Amino acid sequence: MPTLTLYDALGGAAAFERLVDAFYAGVADDPILRPLYPEDLAAPAEHLRLFLMQYFGGPGTYTRQRGEPRLRLRHLPFRIGQAERDAWLQHMSAAVATLDVPELARVQLLSYFADAATFLINAPG
Repeated sequence: MPTLTLYDALGGAAAFERLVDAFYAGVADDPILRPLYPEDLAAPAEHLRLFLMQYFGGPGTYTRQRGEPRLRLRHLPFRIGQAERDAWLQHMSAAVATLDVPELARVQLLSYFADAATFLINAPG
């Protein structure tokens, strides 16, 4: 019997597109996060969308296109302190709130995002 993944429970690719679009709408005007991103947010948005889809049980397109995620290594070039972590999590939490998903799925998403954001801190303060 197939196992229902979080990717499936959320509604597949369309849900992750909405999530990432909502997230980057917040990042676009954020004075703490915006300087960390390139002028055009399209590529980072696509990378995040593909990564999240794969991580939560969807297609492995991210790895096929970009290789293993190596999340911490890919973020080392950016100064990520507590302020950056908190701003990122604030925008991601707001993006999750835009989704019409079961409460358990919401809790699982927010838990992962909080843990991942903390894991990526690489600078004091």
